[in-house]
Amino acid sequence: MNLYTAPDPDNVERVNAEPVNARRNRQPLYAPRKKIFPKRAEGRFRRFKWLVMLVTLGIYYISPWIRWDRGPYAPDQAILIDLSSRRFFFFFIEIWPQEFYYVAGLLVMAGFGLFLVTSAIGRAWCGYACPQTVWVDLFLVIERAIEGDRNARMKLDAGPWTLGKMRKRILKHTVWLLIGIATGGAWIFYFADAPSLAVSLFSGTAPVVAYATVATLTFTTYVLGGLMREQVCTYMCPWPRIQGAMLDENSLVVTYNDWRGEQRSRHAKKAQAAGQAVGDCVDCNACVAVCPMGIDIRDGQQMECITCALCIDACDSVMDKIGKPRGLIAYATLSEYAGNMAIATDGGRAPVQPAKVRNVDGTFIAGIRHFNWRVIARPRLLFYAAVWASIGLAMLIHLSMRERLELNVVHDRNPQYVLESDGSIRNGYTLRILNMVPAPRKIDLSISGLEGATMRIPELSKTEARNFSIAAAPDAVTALKVFVTRKQTGAAVNEFLFSIEDEGHSDRATYRAAFNAPGENR
Repeated sequence: MNLYTAPDPDNVERVNAEPVNARRNRQPLYAPRKKIFPKRAEGRFRRFKWLVMLVTLGIYYISPWIRWDRGPYAPDQAILIDLSSRRFFFFFIEIWPQEFYYVAGLLVMAGFGLFLVTSAIGRAWCGYACPQTVWVDLFLVIERAIEGDRNARMKLDAGPWTLGKMRKRILKHTVWLLIGIATGGAWIFYFADAPSLAVSLFSGTAPVVAYATVATLTFTTYVLGGLMREQVCTYMCPWPRIQGAMLDENSLVVTYNDWRGEQRSRHAKKAQAAGQAVGDCVDCNACVAVCPMGIDIRDGQQMECITCALCIDACDSVMDKIGKPRGLIAYATLSEYAGNMAIATDGGRAPVQPAKVRNVDGTFIAGIRHFNWRVIARPRLLFYAAVWASIGLAMLIHLSMRERLELNVVHDRNPQYVLESDGSIRNGYTLRILNMVPAPRKIDLSISGLEGATMRIPELSKTEARNFSIAAAPDAVTALKVFVTRKQTGAAVNEFLFSIEDEGHSDRATYRAAFNAPGENR
């Protein structure tokens, strides 16, 4: 069978008609990774990123070790996902499986919160708080400490393999692996008592799933944070492609103000002496050197940009050195940028003339538009904020008013009823009393609405009554077999209520049940 097909003449003509430069510049769907050696930046955004990294990593690694006293009947770990008993503890809050809607509410809040932040200030999540960004920052700290800053790392990478290079590379990757192990180890500590699990991990007695989880997270942290880095954001993460729908002309994004920076020149004084109009950009590429994604912000908005604002710090430091105003690269909105461009180009009828938008002392003329924080209060953001706040408020109200006592009743299916020798009818039920408080409680069980009926609980007493006192175990389900007996009345089905209430009258629950009988109307 011929594995090749004849070429399509029309397609050949289209390809041949396509300009050679266009064919050369056509980008593939995936390109092999080119190593990026970001330089360390200094400035207010870099300091903010340090703060976010320390806070987020501190929360992740330290949280499993925080203790919270819940009494002798509940674990004392502040944050614990207890899979064995199917409960989630978060300080004073305890969530049961049937209350999973709280988790769903938190996920919805996270989604709307991400929409809100992105619509207001662009990809701030990606640039500052995304786990991929945080761990890459941490890995870069290790890389710079061992191999040096940008130029030293580039020289080391291009140089031959020597004993010193091997020593640095082995040390770097070893520390990266240790960070990966710590990451996986911290993760499993959320699912069991952290001190006990740590002892069993190091003694080799922990469950196999614990070691498998640590190994998996070690591998993913090492590969994603150390080896792939920016490729995760470019090729694996869907958010760069989704965020376009969240942005509008009033969203803050990192922007190169070419109305001020162009024309670029590294020899501004010579160009000005020759009568040429030059901008503030000296084409030093400092913004490119610090970018962890390896892009040039001067080329405009790009999918790869995570708006970490390190290019702003780099450019501001250069502007300070040459005595020019800061803000050549800054957070700006599209509407602000378009307005400033129109002023700089006289409404688009003239080329960019940066000298026309500044006073003699270097300050900007009054016509230059600056960001107005009132654009934040626009309908789209107000809608996101209202939904986010409404869900959070509803969850808080429900959380404060929820009952910590539940009752579930299952009627015996076979037989539906039993005729006793004295002519009375007996129905059997299985009651499950859920005490969602980490302390034992006395529960009053009663029936109402079924005249003349009595209960008998073989586990407690052989006597029959309409009320019983039951000891409910802490944070557990207490199952009871209950028999309800009543004289025959002729009705096929009668409804009545099982009621439970704790001795302090703080929680109460009811369940409507059916009493079956061989009635005349059956």
